Amino acid sequence: MQGCLRIAIVGYGTAGQAAAIFLQTQGHALTVFEQAPVPGPVGAGFLLQPTGLAVLARLGLHEQVLQRGQRIDRLYGCNHRGRSVMDMRYTDHAPGCFGLGLTRGSLFTVLRDAYADALDIVTGTRIDQVSGDGRHLIDSEGCKHGPFDLIVAADGAHSRLRRAAPSLIRNEAMYPWGALWCLLPADDWPHADELRQRYAGTREMIGLLPVGQRVGHPGRWLTFYFSLPGDQVDQFNADAFENMRKRIQSLWPEASALLSRIESPQQINRARYRDVVMRTPVQGRILFLGDAAHAMSPQLGQGVNMALLDAQALADVLTDSANVDEALRSYPSRRRAHLAVYQRLSRWLTPLFQSERDALAWVRDLGFGPLAKLPLARGQMLKILTGTKRAWLR
Repeated sequence: MQGCLRIAIVGYGTAGQAAAIFLQTQGHALTVFEQAPVPGPVGAGFLLQPTGLAVLARLGLHEQVLQRGQRIDRLYGCNHRGRSVMDMRYTDHAPGCFGLGLTRGSLFTVLRDAYADALDIVTGTRIDQVSGDGRHLIDSEGCKHGPFDLIVAADGAHSRLRRAAPSLIRNEAMYPWGALWCLLPADDWPHADELRQRYAGTREMIGLLPVGQRVGHPGRWLTFYFSLPGDQVDQFNADAFENMRKRIQSLWPEASALLSRIESPQQINRARYRDVVMRTPVQGRILFLGDAAHAMSPQLGQGVNMALLDAQALADVLTDSANVDEALRSYPSRRRAHLAVYQRLSRWLTPLFQSERDALAWVRDLGFGPLAKLPLARGQMLKILTGTKRAWLR
C-alpha cells in the first residue's frame, strides 16, 4: 500500500506499542490515545516465547530485551507431594530455542523508547466509542477526534470499544479464578533459568518465574504468583495474607523463604482475567488487537506474544494490500487459525489447573508425565508451549 494513512491507536499496552512502531516505520500519521495520565506497564512478569521474540527481532529490539530479561530453558511443575506433572525443555523443541522471562516494565520501556513520538501520546483521555461514520473517536468528555482512515482498538481485556460493538462479541466472560502476584528479589534462587510451578489439586497453584532486570531497581528479580478463586482474590486482606503465607510454607517451603520481605497485603497485586472471543476483529475501519480482541486465561502464557503477532500481522496486511479495506478483509485470516488453537486450548486446559474439579487434578498428575514421554504428544506439547502451534492439523 502506498501513501500515508491517518491512523488512531487506542491503548498503549503491548499491542498498541508494537503497532505504533510498525505503522510509524511504514510512514503513517499516528495519533495514540491512552487513558492513564502517565502511560506505564500493567501486570505481572511474563514469559516471552520464540514467537514474540521473533516479532521483536523484526523491530530491531531483540538484543534490548535479551539484556533486560532472563533466558528460560525449562518449565517444571510438580504437585504438593513432589510428583512431577510437567517437565519441558525448550531445546527439545529445537536446538537453541528458549523463552525469556521479562517484567512488563522492561518490555514497556523498550517499546516506548523505540517509538519516536512517544512524548506526543494523547494521555489522560478515555475513548468510549466510535462515531456513526466510523471515522471519529468520542472520548468520555464527549469530545470528537479524527477523522481517521483506520482505528486500531488496543484498549485491553476490558475494552470499552469492544463493548460498544456487542454484535462482534461471541463470548465475553470473567474467569472464576484469578491470581495474586508480586516481584521478588531473586537472591540465591537456584532455578535461574526455569519457570517453576507447584500445584495443590486444582484449587491452588504457585509459580516463580525469573524475569531478569526490573526498571529502577538493582539486581535480578522473580515474579511470584499464587492462583486462587476470584472471590478470594477480590477480598484479599490481612487475614487472607497470613493464610497465604502459611499455605505457601506448607506447600513449598523453598518458595516461602523468598516472601519474607513481603509484610502486608498492600504489597501484593491482584489480577482477574477475561475470556473473550470475537466473531471478527474488524468492523468497518476499526480493527481490534491484543487482549481487546482475544483475552484469554494466562495458563498458556501467550497473551503478550499474541499481541505482538497481531501488530505484525496488521503491518503485513497494510504492506500487501492495495488499500485499507482490502487489508482489513484479509487480516482475520492471517490470525484466525493460530488464535483459535490457543483460545480453545486455554479453555480446555485451564480447569486442570484452576477449578473446583478435584478429580481433574488426579487425572492431570497421573497422566501428564507419562503422556509427555510419548514422542508425538511431547512434540505437540512443546509446540503449544513455544507458541508455534498454528493450526490443529499441521
